[in-house]
Amino acid sequence: MILNASGCLDALEAPEVARALDAFVTKTVTPLPRAGNRPVRVAETEAGMLNSIGLENPGVEGLLTDKLPRLAELGVPLWVSVGGFAASDYAEICAALEERSEVTTIELNLSCPNVEEAPESAAEIVAAARPRTTKPLYAKLSPAATDLPETARAVQAAGADGLSLVNTIKGLALDERTLEPRLGHELGGYSGPALKPIALAAVYQCYRATGLPIVGMGGIATGRDAVEFLAAGATAVALGTVLFSDPEAPSRVRRELAEELATRGLSHPGDATGLAHAGRAITVA
Repeated sequence: MILNASGCLDALEAPEVARALDAFVTKTVTPLPRAGNRPVRVAETEAGMLNSIGLENPGVEGLLTDKLPRLAELGVPLWVSVGGFAASDYAEICAALEERSEVTTIELNLSCPNVEEAPESAAEIVAAARPRTTKPLYAKLSPAATDLPETARAVQAAGADGLSLVNTIKGLALDERTLEPRLGHELGGYSGPALKPIALAAVYQCYRATGLPIVGMGGIATGRDAVEFLAAGATAVALGTVLFSDPEAPSRVRRELAEELATRGLSHPGDATGLAHAGRAITVA
């Protein structure tokens, strides 16, 4: 299954790209509208991109009354990314989404590096949200966690149905002329190819720690990248930064992934899940 990483695709502006996905993940929504961080918000780097959007969004009411009905017209399953600054924020939005049949899955954004407010622990947020919805809950975690496998076990115990790994990691880019921060908010979330080894390690560790379904993301740009995430333990992958430069990435990566699987004598992406772990390796002839 191929998804987009939250915030990396405007499906209403590029519906043909969204329809090439197996599910579309919305930008993170908060209880009230947010204007986001001051510009500049995006800066390219040598091996990726920094962003500091700051969770700009129309709020849950704006999502429900305006965006969600239009997104439903895409004809693909919809995942809603949920954010907030207290466990009650997440619970409130999950309750509002519960009765919306357009929404198939809720992703709890527990790790955005571009906002200053510090919410409760990931497990506390999942525990607050779980009773408010019967929809699957995926916990999106940070690669900067002190003990990521332990965090994964904690959100599993609190009721998470799956994991999204990983969010961006905090970074800084300086202007080559002034040597001042290039982003208006100074620090931003780093994504792109250089994040891939970090994300692979997170998927690998959390697969062993929990056995939960995992959406792997972080530097995926090719079918080879995708199959590596599956082998590390992912059951699905999400495309992020690559979508900014290659709108055809979903179809291309799907095709390349099928070729990678065929090379290994595998017929379905699920056959590759966990192959990197001891006793499951398949060597290409």
